[in-house]
Amino acid sequence: MIYLPIYWVMHLERPKLKGGLKLLVLYLLRESPMHGYAIMKELEERFGIPSPSAGVIYPTLAGLRRSGLIEVVGGGKREKKTYRITEKGLEYLEQHRDELEETLRRMRIYREFRNLGGGELVKAFRLLFERFDELSEKQKEELSKIMKDCARKVRFTVEFGGD
Repeated sequence: MIYLPIYWVMHLERPKLKGGLKLLVLYLLRESPMHGYAIMKELEERFGIPSPSAGVIYPTLAGLRRSGLIEVVGGGKREKKTYRITEKGLEYLEQHRDELEETLRRMRIYREFRNLGGGELVKAFRLLFERFDELSEKQKEELSKIMKDCARKVRFTVEFGGD
C-alpha cells in the first residue's frame, strides 16, 4: 500500500496546526512578550516545529492583533515589534483550554516521534519517492521486505511492548 508513506512524507514533515498555531502563539506570549522571530525560534525549539516560516507566523500575529488577542508593546532591537497577550487573549486561551491541551499533546508526540527516528523515516521516504522510478525490481523487493518487517516490528512493539 503506497498511500501510507505518502501520508508520512506529507503529514509528518510538519504537524497540522491550523487553529493550533494561534493557540501555541498565545500560549508562548502568555509567558512573556516576544517578537516574531523569537516566536518562530521558540516554536521550533520547544515544540519541534521545523523552521516555522515568517510567511506563516507574521500573518498569524496580524490576525491575532486584529482580533484583539495580542497587542504590540513596542519595538526592540532594530525596530522589531514586540507582542504580548491581552486580557481578551487570556480569556480566549481559557475558553479554548481543551483545544490547547490537545494541541500541546500532539506537539509533544510529534517531537518525541521525530526524536525517536521519525524524522529520519520522513527523509528516507522522501528520497524513496523522489527516486522511485529509478529503482530496480531487486531494490523494490528489498524495500518491500524492509518496510513489511519494520511495520510488523512497530505494531508488535506498540501492541505488546516488544521483544
